[in-house]
Amino acid sequence: MRHVGYIFDPRYLAHLTGASHPERPARVEAVERRIRESGLARDLVRLEALPADPGWISTVHDEAYIARVKAACRRGDAIIDSMDTEISTQSFDIALLAAGAGIVAADAVMKGTVEGVFAAVRPPGHHALADTAMGFCLFNSVAVVARYLQKEHGLKRIFILDWDVHHGNGTQAMFWEDADVFYYSIHQFPYYPGTGAATEVGIGQGRGTTLNSPMAAGGTDDDYRRVFDETLVPALTAFRPEALIISAGFDAHKDDPLAGMKLTAEGYTHLTSIVLEAARPTCGGRILSLLEGGYDLAALSASVESHVGALAR
Repeated sequence: MRHVGYIFDPRYLAHLTGASHPERPARVEAVERRIRESGLARDLVRLEALPADPGWISTVHDEAYIARVKAACRRGDAIIDSMDTEISTQSFDIALLAAGAGIVAADAVMKGTVEGVFAAVRPPGHHALADTAMGFCLFNSVAVVARYLQKEHGLKRIFILDWDVHHGNGTQAMFWEDADVFYYSIHQFPYYPGTGAATEVGIGQGRGTTLNSPMAAGGTDDDYRRVFDETLVPALTAFRPEALIISAGFDAHKDDPLAGMKLTAEGYTHLTSIVLEAARPTCGGRILSLLEGGYDLAALSASVESHVGALAR
């Protein structure tokens, strides 16, 4: 068994989005319950979430935007920037805690305390732009972690794998011209947010370090495995990253209400195994996985169990 860390904090429940909102506190409660009841918790190293210093958030977000999010939450605004991004008085602090979990994960992996980490965080982050909240996302936690690994731990090449069913437009935009952060996304297309065409490959020095694998609705476990083998593994192998971060959304599951893919929980076991096998010779299997989407509670929790179980093998 690999030593794998796990992060959950009950404070994530304090980001209140309304009873009918799909990105609700019950999501991470369901994940935590499944990790405990499955017995998987016995094999994991629990790590404590800590809030990120806003200075780390500003490595990918405009300082004026950070201040604007803080002010909106403190005022008790119901939404910010888009009608689907609901907030409450504590949402700013909880978004810092979500990004901070990634930083804790990075430190634990780099110090050798664990070989990989899964963080059950919320709110998600991959749609957040440098100056705009959208798609349930306030701060782009994965992007923050990538910059933290580079600036704090001296890594150069970071690979971000985004398998959320929605394209991570925010993450792609942040590293669009960056040769040292490779962004790979597999997602339903065309679909929200409308980005992620195969022609989107980056510009300038970053040309070729963005790779999108758009998928038609109805994609199955076999379809995803084929695409991983044909596109992800060669890209990962050629780039030779020093760490791999996963934007781990589980909304491509067949039971998810917000998309049209057909993955199963077992499918995430196979996808994780492919990634881990490819990552071992490049970055020593250093994988930091942060929760993004996934909105059917049973499908989400079962998929996380499959993913984390595979990470720990």
